[in-house]
Amino acid sequence: MKELPLVSIALCTYNGARFLEQQLDTLINQTYTNIEIIAVDDCSTDHTYQILAGYASKYPNLHLYKNKTNLGLIKNFELALDCCKGELIAFCDQDDLWDLKKIELQVAAIGNNLMLYHDSELINEQNESLNVKMTDLFNFYRGDEPEVFLFSNCVSGHSMLFKKELIDEVRPLKKDTYHDWWIAYVATNLGTIDYLPQCLVKYRQHDDSDTDLLYRKDDKKDKHRHKTIEQLFKRQSKWLQYCASYPKNKRPQFVNTLLRLYVNRPNNYLAIQLFFLMKKHVDILYYIPKWDNYRKNREVKKMIWGYKLKNFWYTYFRPNSKKILRVDLDEKSY
Repeated sequence: MKELPLVSIALCTYNGARFLEQQLDTLINQTYTNIEIIAVDDCSTDHTYQILAGYASKYPNLHLYKNKTNLGLIKNFELALDCCKGELIAFCDQDDLWDLKKIELQVAAIGNNLMLYHDSELINEQNESLNVKMTDLFNFYRGDEPEVFLFSNCVSGHSMLFKKELIDEVRPLKKDTYHDWWIAYVATNLGTIDYLPQCLVKYRQHDDSDTDLLYRKDDKKDKHRHKTIEQLFKRQSKWLQYCASYPKNKRPQFVNTLLRLYVNRPNNYLAIQLFFLMKKHVDILYYIPKWDNYRKNREVKKMIWGYKLKNFWYTYFRPNSKKILRVDLDEKSY
């Protein structure tokens, strides 16, 4: 009888004592038995480490590490990956609740795919359903087209199961972008990804969450209120630069052209080439958002306006709108 592959669950913690025990119970009681739990604590100041130590003393497949200094989320996950010995890797957040058959179902379904993810149900601090699934918010993608991930992401780290061979390809994880987004992009360049429609994680939303999918915090009236147009532009430009710099891109010419045209918007009155490029590929570039064709094409039409023209408009016709764009990229000129 073929031995089941070892699955490493990479659990990164920081001041997560509030929900940690509930999550740990769902990990140690997985129906899939050949697992190791790699728990790396990032210098928590609450009782997180003590809780982990208590579980590690009872369950020998839970291996506990503690950083000497606080590394932050991305570096902490990277360190956890270094400790994983399994053929398959699963990321784990400290405050969610896993379905007890999550790993079993994912191992059975991953097949020849490099990565497999699944749907999740959003819950609140009291473990109550918010009656929202991830597939209510995003179109899930299966296949091998990395362009899907150039402007949006539907893959959550807590839902991933991926093959160990991906680790060397995704390192180093990008410190100023989402590690799950990067892994999905790399995986679709090298092979295929797939998903399960079942909700296998209860994905907790609360005030201390790194993500706020329903915009329930103070800025919920305007989901971009805390970000200027300049910040959004720089963030997207930086992401496209990361994608273009990946040495094993399937279609490097397309990504490089898109990057060049996108980051040059501040230097032009019109971005006609960018508009036509995105219009031609609108269905793949905007596959993930839950938008109809009208909304997709409306977003693409916005790309035709260069920032020089926008600045002219807001300077002379709407001077009180405070929307003048002061974009000065630190990166090299494209």
